Amino acid sequence: MTDKQRFASVWDAIEDTPQEAASMKARSALMMELSTVIQSSGMTQSDAAALFGVTQPRVSDLMRGKINLFSLDTLIDMAATAGMSPMVKVTKPKARVSRPAVSRKRMATSELMHA
Repeated sequence: MTDKQRFASVWDAIEDTPQEAASMKARSALMMELSTVIQSSGMTQSDAAALFGVTQPRVSDLMRGKINLFSLDTLIDMAATAGMSPMVKVTKPKARVSRPAVSRKRMATSELMHA
């Protein structure tokens, strides 16, 4: 039986770098909170679209969790427009940072170029 690797978040498991995982964590948290605010306020998707200055299909993408269609900046702007107070929390590293992580995609490309 092999040892199973454990991750703090699903994003840590599926993203190539800690930077990508951090962005996805923040984006997913904002999307979930925005969806909750829209639903709990009784707004229709059209109402939310008018509030955010976007189209109804764009709000539908938000409500369906299509995370790759939204930047962190866009989600922060939407949250602020909805009356939320989005904040960034920064923590100190748990271990000493030695060198930047190389993404699996870049590593594979580099290996192909040198083969």
